[in-house]
Amino acid sequence: MNIFIVICVKLMIDYQLLNALSAVISEGGFEKASKKLFITQSAVSRRIHQLEAKLGEPVLIRTQPPSPTVLGKRLLNHLQQVLQLEVALNVGALNEHTDLNTPLSVRLAANADSLATWLPEALAVLDSELTCKLRFEVISEDQSVAHKRMRDGEVMVCISSSPEPVNGGLVSPLGAIRYKAIASPEFIKQHKINDLSQLAHLPCLVYSDLDKLQHQFLNDINGSTPLFTHIYPSSEGFKQAMIAGLGYGLLPTLQLGDSLTKGELVDLFPEYYIDTPLYWHYWQTESPQLKTLRKFALQVAGKRLERINP
Repeated sequence: MNIFIVICVKLMIDYQLLNALSAVISEGGFEKASKKLFITQSAVSRRIHQLEAKLGEPVLIRTQPPSPTVLGKRLLNHLQQVLQLEVALNVGALNEHTDLNTPLSVRLAANADSLATWLPEALAVLDSELTCKLRFEVISEDQSVAHKRMRDGEVMVCISSSPEPVNGGLVSPLGAIRYKAIASPEFIKQHKINDLSQLAHLPCLVYSDLDKLQHQFLNDINGSTPLFTHIYPSSEGFKQAMIAGLGYGLLPTLQLGDSLTKGELVDLFPEYYIDTPLYWHYWQTESPQLKTLRKFALQVAGKRLERINP
């Protein structure tokens, strides 16, 4: 990474060009990138062409949405680390439209269950503990793939289930979200559930195609897989869908509240749980502001999450 930074310096790369590349990737296209940068779409295209001409090879794969080439990913990684220095210095030199009095933007990728439970408290770090205000641009991503956002240089911070740091990054363990197999009394009554082996054939809730917690649960209890799934991409709505009797699934204990004692939901297998570990990934060039944020997040996670088994 250090060699790459030296190369960038020698080539005197214009960071406006890197900002254009970052905007095209983060916004998913040239038109949206132009709105983010307050320039025309043709100006965005020109900046990308200028960057490629200076480097002598493509930085973008012109798919829909566009994706970075290997070189493009390295440039985005470099930009994220330079942005860390920008935050540390509390300046907006890389963006011609940045007002020094405005909050500094921090792009962060996190899983939906963290967004719906412990993370809001962690992001609400007291202004008195920071030398500047932070503006969060949060991307909801499955914990199993959020790591890719960091590796591709799209975010400053990510919360991932992977303990392996990306190139140029570091990692701090947060704890684990505990999941329990849950259904409503009405669902149990409607389907006359008296044996967990029946679950493989009953409606099962999953957050997305990447959500394999329910598969792991069934495999653990009887070696089966769910044959009938509803995709329900809302962490808060997941619980409501269970209460309504749409299906059964794995729910974070942080979201259960008093639903079990009130009789709204039932723990299908009280002795069973799945702990999904989470890790806070950040760049080695971490600014003092983001270090403060990370330490505060670790404190909150320590109170709200389960300890990760060694």
